[in-house]
Amino acid sequence: MTLKIGLVGARGHVGEALIRIIDAHPDLSLGFVSSRERVGKPLSDFFPGLKQDLVYSQVAFDEVGRQPVDVFVLALPNGMAADCVSSIERFHPDALVVDLSADYRFDSAWYYGLPELTRTHAAGARRISNPGCYASAMQLAIHPMRDALDGAVQCFGVSGYSGAGTTPSDKNDLRKLADNLMPYALVNHIHEREVARHCAPVEFIPHVAPHFRGITMTCNLHLSRGFEASEVRERFESAYANEPLIHLQSDPPWVSDIAGKHGVRIGGFTLDASGRRLVVVSVLDNLLKGAATQAMQNINIALGIDEFTGLELEKTA
Repeated sequence: MTLKIGLVGARGHVGEALIRIIDAHPDLSLGFVSSRERVGKPLSDFFPGLKQDLVYSQVAFDEVGRQPVDVFVLALPNGMAADCVSSIERFHPDALVVDLSADYRFDSAWYYGLPELTRTHAAGARRISNPGCYASAMQLAIHPMRDALDGAVQCFGVSGYSGAGTTPSDKNDLRKLADNLMPYALVNHIHEREVARHCAPVEFIPHVAPHFRGITMTCNLHLSRGFEASEVRERFESAYANEPLIHLQSDPPWVSDIAGKHGVRIGGFTLDASGRRLVVVSVLDNLLKGAATQAMQNINIALGIDEFTGLELEKTA
């Protein structure tokens, strides 16, 4: 039996990535795609070759819950999910809801779905908050050393401009980004607070670069005791031994190697002479593992489908 997914906020970069992933999924199909800007236009105008063609609709937020689908995915800007959730609670309370914004990442009633770190708590979840892209990159780089931290982790993040969304701003203006690196939100970024809540204290400094997609996260960890390089590597290998989307390497990974792929690469693993300062680099595609891929993992888990169904796993040596 094919289950249907309704996508609210389908015009954005993440919404477009989800359309492609859902279209390739053997057990799921699109029930509706809602986008104010594209209402009345067929998906095939934007996605040639889709197995399933629909017409973009405009579903009012307070009517979302009336739609006959099994799963609702909310791919809206921060602060806009509540009306949709209220409608779903009123008309379709048993439906699965995945919110890609930050609106419920601090709500203990919602399952925080970073599968590699939290899937053991996913049983029975019907309200899932998808982690942020920067926050995913930080947590996956920090988690294996979490119990050995001595103070906040300094995280220098660089994102492609797709992370700024489709609404015009300085952070996605290619004329301003050309030959540039744009720092912003230098303290108290929402992903800094998110990581502090779910993993460990961090001091996060985000930047936007002129490439379209992908995040590079360089994490500077101060440790409570001296470590050997082999011990650090063993911790990461043990933590991610059975994770097909996480690939470890000795050299610092490059964001160009992960763009358009579902996984995460983590490497660098450099200690200072004391063994108490460790630098780790993680890279991921902000539209995929930072959003759409992670949403599909969460949907699969919640529906009892193999977690990686619909995702093309990267083959590494």
